Amino acid sequence: MSRSTENQTPGFTTREVTTEPMSAESDWREYGPLEFPRILDAALQAFYEHGYHGTTTRDLARRSGLSVPGVYHYYPSKQDILFDLMTVIIDELLVRSRQALATASADPRSQFDALVESLLRFHMYRRTGAMVSTAELRSLEPDNRARYVAKRDEQQRMLDGVILDGVRDGVFATAYPKDASRAIASLCVGVASWYRPDGTLPVDALLDRYLTIARSIVGISGETASGRSR
Repeated sequence: MSRSTENQTPGFTTREVTTEPMSAESDWREYGPLEFPRILDAALQAFYEHGYHGTTTRDLARRSGLSVPGVYHYYPSKQDILFDLMTVIIDELLVRSRQALATASADPRSQFDALVESLLRFHMYRRTGAMVSTAELRSLEPDNRARYVAKRDEQQRMLDGVILDGVRDGVFATAYPKDASRAIASLCVGVASWYRPDGTLPVDALLDRYLTIARSIVGISGETASGRSR
């Protein structure tokens, strides 16, 4: 894991002071620029471009403006860098998801809409990190993978719970709530692979379209995400 923040290189910040990517009072719909420590920022770009196994510690040192020993001062291994990077990314997703649920009305339909919108926005605005995390899960060592998967499962359980509540209350008609939940999660994750900020589809239109699809998966049909009848 990351080393102590004592005796840091000027201008360098290690993960201990940046693990919370947004405050509890932040608006989960708002996305500013990423502010990673320089090693994690270098790793994000390098792993995205060349993959974990195609990136060397020397590459990360060059990109971050440090020497190789300087990188090892903060991280014992490249594996620790990958795990820290993926942890910061999924922690932000979890914080935003919790906020979306906390600020939505308590009924399952509102909770569902907020959580799906949050998942979609994250995979649009944090697409690089989301793609690295998806691709490099296989590169985590067993203990690190288990810790990361526990966080990923927590995210999935949020969606499972909302859908199960909707089925119980008669709001959602799906006979397969767990399968529907996995399908919707995959739908949202997949957006990261093709979304471009300068694309022809406006953000609101994309959100409306994909939320309509998600609603149909859980058994709500005949209306768009804005509530208008087709």
